[in-house]
Amino acid sequence: MIYNDTIVALATASGAGAVAIIRLSGKDAIEMASKNFKSVTENKTLNKVNTHTIHLGHIVDGQRVIDQVLVSVFKNPNSYTGEDVVEVSCHGSVYIQQEIIQLFLRKGCRMANPGEFTLRAFLNGKLDLSQAEAVADLIASDNEASHQIAMQQMRGGFSSEIAKLREELLNFASLIELELDFAEEDVEFADRSQFKELVERITFVLKRLIDSFAVGNVIKNGIPVAIVGEPNVGKSTLLNALLNEERAIVSDIAGTTRDTIEDELVINGIGFRFIDTAGIRDTNDVVESIGIKKTFEKIEQAQVVVYLFDADVISHDDKKSENIIIEIEKIKNKYPLKPLLIIANKTDKLTEDKKQSLNSILSKVEGSQYLSISAKSGKGVEDLKTQLLNFVNTGALKNNETIITNTRHYDSLLKAFQEIQKVKYGLETGLSGDLMAIDIRQALYHFGEITGEITSDDLLGNIFANFCIGK
Repeated sequence: MIYNDTIVALATASGAGAVAIIRLSGKDAIEMASKNFKSVTENKTLNKVNTHTIHLGHIVDGQRVIDQVLVSVFKNPNSYTGEDVVEVSCHGSVYIQQEIIQLFLRKGCRMANPGEFTLRAFLNGKLDLSQAEAVADLIASDNEASHQIAMQQMRGGFSSEIAKLREELLNFASLIELELDFAEEDVEFADRSQFKELVERITFVLKRLIDSFAVGNVIKNGIPVAIVGEPNVGKSTLLNALLNEERAIVSDIAGTTRDTIEDELVINGIGFRFIDTAGIRDTNDVVESIGIKKTFEKIEQAQVVVYLFDADVISHDDKKSENIIIEIEKIKNKYPLKPLLIIANKTDKLTEDKKQSLNSILSKVEGSQYLSISAKSGKGVEDLKTQLLNFVNTGALKNNETIITNTRHYDSLLKAFQEIQKVKYGLETGLSGDLMAIDIRQALYHFGEITGEITSDDLLGNIFANFCIGK
């Protein structure tokens, strides 16, 4: 894939603003900008200025002045794309933006495709493929944790780890391939004990990276938390208390929430997506029944389940308390791997006798964590946030370990892991070098897919199609 033309696009968000940046990249970028730029300093032309400099002047179309601008010049190869790059900082009027872009299009530029600037950076060796993908993640990051992961990957933490393993494996692969050329002499160039140690180390690293995807994926997309329980126990009130706004309708009438309501909250840099669900109960109301069905669908999708009940009612109603325990056990049995947090709401209404009764009831539920809150007054809501954070493994973040968030990387790591397991089995069983070399080549192939040593036009098209136009 070779790009010889010059591309242009708006690099800032579309719409009016204080300032907009229009980016050009390609072999004629500086020349095109120079022909349509009149500096405030006489006799200054952009193709004669130093790289990484900024210049004040006007973008002109013949004798017509379009806008006063600042033009930044970056000469190849020391630019984002590795080509000549010009960035025009103009006033943020939509009219001005379009006038400047259309001017450069008339002069021979082409509108950039989604992600084409970053694609050129990859093709010119400025970024590897995993770093290029991290650019999109960085732009999309909306909390501290996802930002930290994207920055770590963009700096090359993940790709350097993979590249090092690939290089070591490639060295042993070369020695085993060499052995095939001397098959009749029956010699071994690759030390099998050292090779076995390398395979064990690769297995350990791959397993750690694969396991990290469970944490990384939910941090990137927000951790879904389903708030469930019977009608009128305060689920909507709790959602409003968490978000500190009247997001959900609150009413004394049972069954007010007939559909799921979702909103996001960042707690200590981690994004949580709270889902207020319809109350679970037997009902003849068709609309409410659909809402209850959706509740169970949301529990399936949730990473954490919060079960809320009315502590005041339960503490003196034996039948209700039995039903609650049955419902909790059902959820635990149906979703044994999901963290379940049991919350007693409206505890501000409880007398000391009722509190003792409530504790006695909850002691029958084994292996679940329990919190007392008053969603209406906000008491205990901060404790709930703390408990939710405890469910998230942020240890890897604090230790600055590599965390996988990209599904494509996860898939390639899984495939590489499977091939390495075959290599490991071959070493243990004394498999011939020619058969082992096939598995090693496959593992190297999947490593190369991650960093971009091995690519296809379809793969690159799929990756960069998800970028914004000006990046």
